[in-house]
Amino acid sequence: MKNILYVFVAMFFLFTAFKSDKPAYSLYDKDGKPVKYEKMLKQFEDADIVLFGEYHDNPISHWLQLEVTKDIYEMKGKDLVLGAEMFESDNQVIMDEYLDSLISQSTFEKEMRLWPNYKTDYKPLVEFANKKQLKFVASNVPRRYASLVHKKGFEGLEELSDEAKQFIPPLPINYDADLECYKSMMTMGGMKAGPKSSNLPKAQAVKDATMSHFILKNWSEGQLFLHYHGAYHSANFESIYWYLKQQNPDLKIITIATVQQDDVTELTEENTGTADFTICVDEDMTKTR
Repeated sequence: MKNILYVFVAMFFLFTAFKSDKPAYSLYDKDGKPVKYEKMLKQFEDADIVLFGEYHDNPISHWLQLEVTKDIYEMKGKDLVLGAEMFESDNQVIMDEYLDSLISQSTFEKEMRLWPNYKTDYKPLVEFANKKQLKFVASNVPRRYASLVHKKGFEGLEELSDEAKQFIPPLPINYDADLECYKSMMTMGGMKAGPKSSNLPKAQAVKDATMSHFILKNWSEGQLFLHYHGAYHSANFESIYWYLKQQNPDLKIITIATVQQDDVTELTEENTGTADFTICVDEDMTKTR
């Protein structure tokens, strides 16, 4: 009888412990089913490219990016290549000089056009690449060229010098206005139709196309390219994913998305199926900028 009482007491405390648990995030597969981190990691073993979609100001995204990077390095070693939206293609030489120990950290941080949250969120990734001597690709289009597309459309890129064109994909830029990621931008904020408004999704597309271009330019068979970017740039298997598949349909690409909910214990229908794996973060999570 005493033993049975002990069992009930233990079950009570176990139940209340689980009941009072407040997870900061939960991980789900493409079908919205809970999945263990280790199972997700297992899927990376045979991948060519992993597209990690973050929320730029979300500390859980950034912590998991670093953890995923470390764990993939344990699998792939020097066959791991890193790249990020947060660094622009015309700054690749500065990135390379830093990782090759030709310039100091202070010079690197002074001359790169770094995001405000670089030191808290992206510096750990760059420093990991530095420590392990990994290639880190500055994949995004220079922002002045995205602004040019917003102003003049893709035609504006034709006016660039041959030297400038090395920082963007070969012209003309492939573009599908019917992709939801671009079509939806036309209705955001009650936007009125017009030449400049129709260029807004094109300015987004030139970023996606450029990131895809430099991912493929720096990837070779047998390597795994891990790319960090805002979740919108690979959500619903569009954007960067679409451009990569246009160039090489045989690529094995795994996508990770970040979403926020007030309850992370069950993925909403709206957030299900947007990626191969979804990090669902409590919406009350603190911001990093």
